[in-house]
Amino acid sequence: MLEFLKKTYPFNDDLKHNTKVIFFISVGVFVFLFLFQPLQIDSLANRDKYILVIGLGVITFLSLSLNLLILPSLFSRVLNGSSWNIKKEIFWDIWILFTVSVGYFLYYKVLGIMEFGFDMIVKLILIAIVPTSVLIVLNRHRLLRAHLKTANELNIKLKDNKSIPNKLVHFVSDYQKDNLSIKVSLILFIRSANNYIEVFWREGQAVKSQMVRYSLTKAEEILQDDKFIFKCHRSYLTNINHIEKIEGSSQGYRLFFENVDFPVPVSKIYVNKLKELI
Repeated sequence: MLEFLKKTYPFNDDLKHNTKVIFFISVGVFVFLFLFQPLQIDSLANRDKYILVIGLGVITFLSLSLNLLILPSLFSRVLNGSSWNIKKEIFWDIWILFTVSVGYFLYYKVLGIMEFGFDMIVKLILIAIVPTSVLIVLNRHRLLRAHLKTANELNIKLKDNKSIPNKLVHFVSDYQKDNLSIKVSLILFIRSANNYIEVFWREGQAVKSQMVRYSLTKAEEILQDDKFIFKCHRSYLTNINHIEKIEGSSQGYRLFFENVDFPVPVSKIYVNKLKELI
């Protein structure tokens, strides 16, 4: 059980997607509370009902905004997909539910309309633990199956869509001794490293690399006409002609290159571009 809880899980740090999720959940909570009137709402006069339901909808919106937009931006080193797992996801979802429940509790207290005891917060969290855990496990399996299927399809297409251009590209460093001129066809990928880029290329059967004081943005600009070079991650440019295989997991996709002992990640926002190119 403990080993299963340590399995990787994708942390959703797509702020644009989360903004939509926050809006629809907040509207959904408002509609649910208004129609079904739980939490003793049905015992109130109409005016008090409207005040309470609208306020709870706003609290839901503010709490989700805090947890899904503000905290991931402020604590990106902690809240990111690189070390995220099922256990962290379960506690994260319980934390979100806790903040929403505390918001409800404080709002009830401020209005003084009815009692909403702290024990209600505990009950809500305990009730939600089981379905939350089940949904997380099911979602992980769904993502894993979907990504494995897509990765297999892409691997098949990789073999049929290789192009070999022979253009020479020049990375002119801020320090002349770091200048690098190389055929685009030999480049495996380029990795950002603070104020430098690290260019990996194939030379015979070996893989070589060189640090150049150059930005990834500039590298992307001078390679923009080479359609087989694409940005797969905020820190990587990749040559699809040298991808040996693609692996899919619950966290997304990773690219592997021959004689390179680490994979290159693919961000969610670039997955469709990868599919188009291949």
